[in-house]
Amino acid sequence: MMGVCRGEALAKTFHRSLIRSKQVISGALVLLGVCTVGCDAQEVIPPVGSVGMPTHQAVQAPPVPMSGRSLLWVALQPYLGQGTTSSRSAPSLRLISAGHQPLLLKDARGDVQRAPVITITWRLVALEEPLQLSRQVAGPFASFESAEQVASQWRELGVAAVVAHPSEWEVWAPQGVQPLPGVDIRLWQGIVSTAVQPVIQGDSGDRSLVGPIQIDAPDGLSWKGGVYLGPFQLQVDAYGSWTLVEHVPLERYLEGVVPHEIGAGAPSAALAAQTVLARTWALANSHRFALDGYHLCSDTQCQVYSDPRQASFGVRQAIVSTAGKVLSWKEQPINAVYHASNGGVMAAGSEAWSMESVPYLRAQLDGSVGWVDRFLLPLTERVVVKSLLDNADGAYGLGHPRFRWTRTLTAEQLKQALRLVAPSLSMPQRLTVLERGPSGRVLSLEIRDEGHQPPVVLRLDGIRRHLRQLPSTLFVVEEVGVGVWQLSGGGFGHGAGLSQAGAVDLARRGWTTEQILSHYYPGTTYGPLPEMKDAP
Repeated sequence: MMGVCRGEALAKTFHRSLIRSKQVISGALVLLGVCTVGCDAQEVIPPVGSVGMPTHQAVQAPPVPMSGRSLLWVALQPYLGQGTTSSRSAPSLRLISAGHQPLLLKDARGDVQRAPVITITWRLVALEEPLQLSRQVAGPFASFESAEQVASQWRELGVAAVVAHPSEWEVWAPQGVQPLPGVDIRLWQGIVSTAVQPVIQGDSGDRSLVGPIQIDAPDGLSWKGGVYLGPFQLQVDAYGSWTLVEHVPLERYLEGVVPHEIGAGAPSAALAAQTVLARTWALANSHRFALDGYHLCSDTQCQVYSDPRQASFGVRQAIVSTAGKVLSWKEQPINAVYHASNGGVMAAGSEAWSMESVPYLRAQLDGSVGWVDRFLLPLTERVVVKSLLDNADGAYGLGHPRFRWTRTLTAEQLKQALRLVAPSLSMPQRLTVLERGPSGRVLSLEIRDEGHQPPVVLRLDGIRRHLRQLPSTLFVVEEVGVGVWQLSGGGFGHGAGLSQAGAVDLARRGWTTEQILSHYYPGTTYGPLPEMKDAP
């Protein structure tokens, strides 16, 4: 990301009330926040209880996808222009036609530019009327799912809470409303007096553009080694930076997702299952970046969306054979999460994120009858989890390279990994699993140091967010020396929903797409949603 200014201030008197005897980190950590609106926001200590001010700059939400033929607004590049100052422009945006026909750019005033290459730079301009913003901020969180859970709790109290992603996942709510018990909150208030404006470079000199800016590419847009068909739009986000968005039909979007998620060479039934999940996930998560005026990102915070030309014949066949079909529960697209490998046991959704339990994301053993009969859920005892990790025969997807793994962590590595969130932590002396979920996954991990500081507790997705060496949270811990621990584990990813390695294994055993999906999402319905059916 580009450089940012610091426009967040802690409300000191309010924050003292949140100090606890035990430091708990669950993907929500108290840090200074970030303001990225031209970066002239003035720091002020907010008055506790101030109300009536907006929490962010308003951006028009994208249209809600309603059918299989809907367009998805996908961000190819967010935070453009971020870091622009009065004396320096952020890196420019260079748009290149993939063929002989020129690009066509048209801004909101109707100014038109035609050229095979269009370069956009950035300028900081003063606002005629400064905008005062004020908010309570929870986070950052390790995932959208955990942030959305906190936002939902606030909304149940009648609070207009929104999920934001200025750099990491946060929840924003108006000041003066009731804080959530057990959730660390910081208060912020700032005055936005400048804005970042796009500037086009042409033969007749530079001229400013007014958004949103429409971009058509008759021969496609050459972007990061791929070719994208568009159309495209350059639009401002809730933080004052800009986003290059592609308006892509849902089925074409799948061509850019499926090969990068499961691999174009997977068996046809597994490819079809992944295609259904990618379609379902996109529809169910189309609100993910509503605050910023688009549906989905193109990186690992969403589904990886890259060059659609890489879709093989098998991928395209899977898209056609499952056209318009999703997994649903109560006539709504499910939360179709998936991952690389579950290590032989599926996780409940609530073991991966702070979320309400749903019946189709539950803990269960993933293997043959012999594998299932060998273990009894819940796997909450260390000895049972170790027994599962010491075995593999009969589990589905055991060919994955991280089906079983070991990692060594030293006290120094732990200290460095937690330096931003626990700067007072001296030298860790103990690494202890406090709680396990029904699949045996670690729900909370405690780190104690050699002094008298309160321990640090990592929870749920916060564990892998801070200890990035760990492929999963299905592991046991053994101290192998002074300040040295060996973690032996299984699987790669959060473990909830479909295991891609398991789906490939099952497809090779002759399972159909519907059988694979029913296995990993029990109780769901496979087919088109009522509102997705074609009109007669």
